[in-house]
Amino acid sequence: MPDVQDGKPLVLSGHCLCGDVRFRATGLVRTSGHCHCESCRRTASSPVTTFFTVPREGTELSGESLRYYASSPGVRRGFCGNCGSPMSFETERRPDDIDLYVASLDDGLSVPIREHWHWDERVDWLHVADDLPKSEGGV
Repeated sequence: MPDVQDGKPLVLSGHCLCGDVRFRATGLVRTSGHCHCESCRRTASSPVTTFFTVPREGTELSGESLRYYASSPGVRRGFCGNCGSPMSFETERRPDDIDLYVASLDDGLSVPIREHWHWDERVDWLHVADDLPKSEGGV
């Protein structure tokens, strides 16, 4: 996964649907994947969500309408209070990381996807035809 571009650290940026909440991440992409867990499906009203993980240090998530929801113990999810776009996932199990949604990137092709998480919770009507590793847990 590219972490540098032209010898400089990769800078990833993105925003919500209305543009009020934005993020900027500088540094290494630690991992990326499609999450099939029920909580992520319900958050995005989608059969799967796709995240990339970066260090919290060097990542800025901002906007006047940025809100958080504690979706389970030790987990908070950032979203736009105006348009409702999900923006981030944070867990106490990985205090140095933040997961951001690939679909909210300004350049969605800049992060290749590495794996599937919570494969055991996937919906049975979505057929996935890739060779990515599939784990029954998350990162």
